[in-house]
Amino acid sequence: MKEEIIIAGFGGQGVLSMGKILAYAGLMDNLEVTWMPAYGPEQRGGTANVTVILSDQPISSPVLNTYDTAVILNQQSLDKFESKVKPGGTLIYDPYSIHHAPTRTDINIYPVEAMEATFELSSSKAYNMVLLGSLLKVRGLLPVEAVMKGLKKTLPERHHHLLPINKQAILKGMELV
Repeated sequence: MKEEIIIAGFGGQGVLSMGKILAYAGLMDNLEVTWMPAYGPEQRGGTANVTVILSDQPISSPVLNTYDTAVILNQQSLDKFESKVKPGGTLIYDPYSIHHAPTRTDINIYPVEAMEATFELSSSKAYNMVLLGSLLKVRGLLPVEAVMKGLKKTLPERHHHLLPINKQAILKGMELV
C-alpha cells in the first residue's frame, strides 16, 4: 500500500495541521511516512499545501508531481492541483469556497459540505477534521483510533480538551461521504 496525498488551501484553514496529524497517525499505525509542507511567507491567508505519503514500504522521495488523492479547500488549490490527481485517483473538496467545481471525469470526486458541518458542530476550528474524516472514509487509509493518537501527539496539551470535538468532527466527515 502506498498513498500519495496533497492537501491544499489557505493558511489558517488547518492544511498543515491536517497533514501533520495524518503523518503522525501513519507512524502510530506502523507505516512509513513523509510530510512535506509548502507555504508562502504569509502563513495566514496565503496559500499552503502539504504532501503526505503513507506506505507499508520505504519511501524513496517525498517530492511528487502527481497524487493519488487531493483534499482541496479553496478555488486556487483546485485550479492548481485538479490536473495533478492520477487517473482513477480521488479528489475531495468543500464546495463552500469553490466557484467552479472540478470537471474531470477520470477521477473520483467527493464534494464534502465541511463548512456547513462546522456550523452544525458549533466549532469552526474543526473544519479540517471534517475533511480528514471524509478522507479516512473514502480511502480507508487509517483507523480513527490512530488518527486520534496522531492528533493527541500534535495538539499541545493545553488543547487536549478539544479532542472530543475533533473526534466528533472526524466522525461527521465520515458520515458526509
